[in-house]
Amino acid sequence: MPVIPTDFVNYKSTPVFTPANIPKMFLHLHNTRAGVYGEINVISGSLKFYGFAERRGAIEQEIVIGQNETAISPPEYWHKVEFMSDETSFRVDFYAQQDSDIVAENRSERSD
Repeated sequence: MPVIPTDFVNYKSTPVFTPANIPKMFLHLHNTRAGVYGEINVISGSLKFYGFAERRGAIEQEIVIGQNETAISPPEYWHKVEFMSDETSFRVDFYAQQDSDIVAENRSERSD
């Protein structure tokens, strides 16, 4: 599993998602932004993470993330998630290099 570099900071987090409020794009193939790591934090239940070698490629990994566990999606990595139960909830914390434009842009959005 990838590791978030030590000079990366959390610049944004999603709300807590459940089967009732999950944006559909999370359930379909999508990727993380260039320069951004996504840390999936399962709060309750369990979630299955599917990783793909490329956009139209075969599944290269399947990981079940349990309650109070995390998994990392590296920059530009194609993936999707699947709820393992109706009780599952999770959030995603996004990390970028502390001096990056991504972090600077997000800080300016917060202060507007």
